[in-house]
Amino acid sequence: MPLDLQQLLDPRFLATVFAGIAAGATVLMLAMPLFSSDTLAKRMKAVAFEREKIRQRERERLAKESKIALRQSPKTYMKAIVENFNLNKWLGQEEAHAMLMQAGYRGQAPYVTYLFFRMAMPVVMVVAASFYIFVVLDLDRPLPVKVGMVIAAAYFGVLSPNLFLKNKIQRRQSSIRRAFPDALDLLLICVESGMSIEMALHKVSAEIGSQSVALAEELTLTTAELSYLPDRRQAYDNLAQRTGLEGVKAVCLALQQAERYGTPLGATMRVLAQENRDMRMAEAEKKAAGLPPKLTVPMIVFFLPALFIVILGPAAIRVLALHH
Repeated sequence: MPLDLQQLLDPRFLATVFAGIAAGATVLMLAMPLFSSDTLAKRMKAVAFEREKIRQRERERLAKESKIALRQSPKTYMKAIVENFNLNKWLGQEEAHAMLMQAGYRGQAPYVTYLFFRMAMPVVMVVAASFYIFVVLDLDRPLPVKVGMVIAAAYFGVLSPNLFLKNKIQRRQSSIRRAFPDALDLLLICVESGMSIEMALHKVSAEIGSQSVALAEELTLTTAELSYLPDRRQAYDNLAQRTGLEGVKAVCLALQQAERYGTPLGATMRVLAQENRDMRMAEAEKKAAGLPPKLTVPMIVFFLPALFIVILGPAAIRVLALHH
């Protein structure tokens, strides 16, 4: 045992062992590149393959959406009724086209549907009101009163398509108004980083979709119009008309001036973003200030009776017990 320990501690033996370890490590280091796979190449290949899958999936989705939304044709019976009664001449108007665009309806199909319901809703309301008033309720009222109620129902039927569109426009504008300041901030960052306005709008439309689908849709449509329309300023005018918001109109005017005179957009976009953010805050403060008057009636109707019952109930029970 002492002899073995002496051999292990021999300097020549130790030098041989360390030389062997060093030689093996050198050979291993030189041979590792031959056996190791190109991880970076594999990862880039996988990323490229995944990118192609995403592109294919997006192309299929866009084709499906365009087939549903952009290439939608009007119903055959609606189109026949509109053409036979010439409703485009009697009920068609530029204001209807503007309202449909602001509500997010584009193409011929929504316009034909709007004209059809402008004619059909009064007839439906007259028939329904007449059946309900004269048959179901059988009101004990003079005939002129019943006829007046039917006429009021018909008038409501005339207004109902416009009321539906105005409600749709308000909800859409509210969604755009809330997300527009953030979209301007993103647009400012993209423009100052050196992107073109088309690329910046495309990037912002992809990012802002999680906050407002309507705004993402409008920016995507504006990007397409900037690429295809001969006059680029017309694309900004169309965006302002489709949204109908003063903040969007101001931004479109600034973009038109930049296209015409070559003025820098950075400072202008920063000021407009701050103004839109202040407008959004002012609207929120206005709603908060109008909340107390709106809560007055619910508090009187629901809260105060319960409070009186809780406060005066035990006293009333005790008084009734003493009297009995």
